[in-house]
Amino acid sequence: MTDVKALIEDSPVIAAVKDEEGLARCLRTDVKAVFILFGTVCSIPKIVERVKQSGRAALVHLDLVNGLSAREASVDFIREYTRADGIISTRQPLIARAAELGFCTVQRYFVIDSMALGNVLRRHDARPDFIEILPGVMPKIIARICRETQIPVIAGGLISDKEDILAALSAGARAISTTNPAVWEM
Repeated sequence: MTDVKALIEDSPVIAAVKDEEGLARCLRTDVKAVFILFGTVCSIPKIVERVKQSGRAALVHLDLVNGLSAREASVDFIREYTRADGIISTRQPLIARAAELGFCTVQRYFVIDSMALGNVLRRHDARPDFIEILPGVMPKIIARICRETQIPVIAGGLISDKEDILAALSAGARAISTTNPAVWEM
């Protein structure tokens, strides 16, 4: 299995793909890690295999794979039927199970208000390898989360140019994730 943490440290732009077209396009870039944000229970093994055959790390967003439930058995399915390196989810029980199985884990949070921010700052029973914050264009919030959680942060959502990347990384994010193909090539 790929050392995803080291890979992200070395190459902090992560391609987040939401369809076949995006997947094909990202596989023509130099990105080293791919967040898979689409698929079905039937197609996810082949999608992951395409990413792995290209020499990249594959992290599957379980909440977005059609046909998988919000239960730990979904993590077991990904372990048994794919070569994925990691799991992304908003659900702590899935993150905990993924950690048990040796996956790299990314807990995703939508920071839309102070209540959501409070959840990020206090809820880490599963102790994910990374926290992904959306939207990722809030440098002051990213800095606070980095400082208070001591968990590496990935900034995602609304990252659209080099300035956004630099602001997130300067605030303490270890990486950025984006569905924007122009950013993958920066």
